[in-house]
Amino acid sequence: MFLTTVGAVVGGLLPSFLLIALGGLVRARLPEKAWIGLDRLNFEILFPALIFVAASSRPIEPADMARTGPAVWAIMAAGLALGWLARGVGPARFLDFAGAWQTAWRFNTALAFVAAGALPGANLAKLAVVIGLAVPVANILAVAALSRGNALGIGPTIRRIALNPFLLAALAGVAVGLSGWQPPAALLRPVQMLAQAAVPVALLSIGATMDWRALGRLDRFSGALVAIRLLILPALTLALCLLSGADATLAQVLVLFAALPTASAAHVLASGFGADRGLVATLIAQSTLLAALTLPAWLVLAALVFHG
Repeated sequence: MFLTTVGAVVGGLLPSFLLIALGGLVRARLPEKAWIGLDRLNFEILFPALIFVAASSRPIEPADMARTGPAVWAIMAAGLALGWLARGVGPARFLDFAGAWQTAWRFNTALAFVAAGALPGANLAKLAVVIGLAVPVANILAVAALSRGNALGIGPTIRRIALNPFLLAALAGVAVGLSGWQPPAALLRPVQMLAQAAVPVALLSIGATMDWRALGRLDRFSGALVAIRLLILPALTLALCLLSGADATLAQVLVLFAALPTASAAHVLASGFGADRGLVATLIAQSTLLAALTLPAWLVLAALVFHG
């Protein structure tokens, strides 16, 4: 059982990490502006389509949301609180700290759907509900922290949150899922085609824009934030799911969510507020590179514990 589970998880994740590596190899084939354009395409169109399709693909029971929401928000709240503890060893300027702090609770949506496909017994619709409930809170927390550091007024802050494409897609998808209504195939098919392109484009872009030497720059601050994201949050989630007797399928999805590396676009938000973009980009690279080891391990452990 153990070897079968390991083989399924590693086999499911390997193509995605190979695409990230390929992105690093072909980085020089496209100018930097082209990669930035791909990131923008993913942020504005492709990933919102993926989130909408996944969330709306099957009916969502209100009871599922009532069970899932508090757990998801608790995971992010733990990341926020634990990340704050690293303030003393972080940058002196609060804005720069806020840019890095967000990496403790934000998550890589592309790898979430990839990992779910590799996890035996995982439920993509349940993951979509998790993502749909997490996206608004993750963005509200990140924008609020950066706004405090940048002294941004409440009006611009609310606009940045309300117009976030991930937020709009998540809310729309969850609303459709709750209603039980299925959009006509002629309207849904183009959205599904866009959704299919989201993950491979995102993985190539991650590899192309990532600093592959970032692991050599791990220090107390970045090491603490990466450990929170990749080790402490999934360990807490696994323990609490066991103690609470959570449904096995939901527990697997929650551990998967807690074990994800940080969002690959976190540096874009930090840069927009004037925070240290290089520090956030380094944290993203460190988190993503180390997740190649930690994420499969957590998925295997979750599969054995909850379906073993």
